[in-house]
Amino acid sequence: MTRLAFVSSPLNRNANNRANADYIAKRRNDSTTHVVQIAGDAVRMENDRLFTSNDTPEMGAIYLGEDPKGQSWFAREIEPNEALIPIRSLMIEGGLTQERLSILAQARSILHWHSSHGFCAKCGAKSLMADAGYKRVCPVCKTEHFPRTDPVVIMAVRHRNQILLGRQASWPPNMFSALAGFMEPGETIEQAVAREVLEEAGIEVGAVSYVTTQPWPFPSSLMIGMIAEATTTEIKLDPAELEEARWFTRGDLEMMLAGTHPEGLYASRPQAIAHAVVTAALNT
Repeated sequence: MTRLAFVSSPLNRNANNRANADYIAKRRNDSTTHVVQIAGDAVRMENDRLFTSNDTPEMGAIYLGEDPKGQSWFAREIEPNEALIPIRSLMIEGGLTQERLSILAQARSILHWHSSHGFCAKCGAKSLMADAGYKRVCPVCKTEHFPRTDPVVIMAVRHRNQILLGRQASWPPNMFSALAGFMEPGETIEQAVAREVLEEAGIEVGAVSYVTTQPWPFPSSLMIGMIAEATTTEIKLDPAELEEARWFTRGDLEMMLAGTHPEGLYASRPQAIAHAVVTAALNT
């Protein structure tokens, strides 16, 4: 069973019915409907369980889809309160099932988009929600706006029996992870990998292979996991990007992944895609 977080949504997103006002109204008024309540990066919990209101979702609530039981799920933004738990904490500590975590990823990303895209990017007028939350429409110039996801490449850079990892100054002490960066317009995944590795660590790469992807709802990215084969090994660090970058041996990495390194060094947690790409680079 996968330990990667946010990749196991049980919901049928039911996109063909989002614009059907009668259908959405019926789902809002169904007594079995769940309403996830989120404030920023945190979700309302009660008695160590995800709180889902059975009250009729207000018109501003976002339709997420239907679970295998046929029950609908909505999400709405609420004011911060003492019953909120950070989604990251739930991911790390295992306070929710992978399925519920994945529902939260969808909910948090779409709610963030609405909170940060309330005005038309073309004319500046206040836009209105449509299609049960999956579109905003400008009432002035009629421009339609759709939710966005930011693609991010994250890569284990490999040279023979070593893998390059880096760390940012803001991270916890002794933590190293795979290099990563946002893709730019007009760029392939392979080009983004090569550019980011060169910019951050001064390493040139050749062949690039795909591992897996992971939605990352902080606020709304798609992490694209890759392995990159290095053609040079001299590290030329960009201090604006990384505090440190090092080549690690297979033995070091196995201990870092297991949390048993004698220097206290460790890699990303199993719930994060960085763990998956480093593991894949070791095993292929």
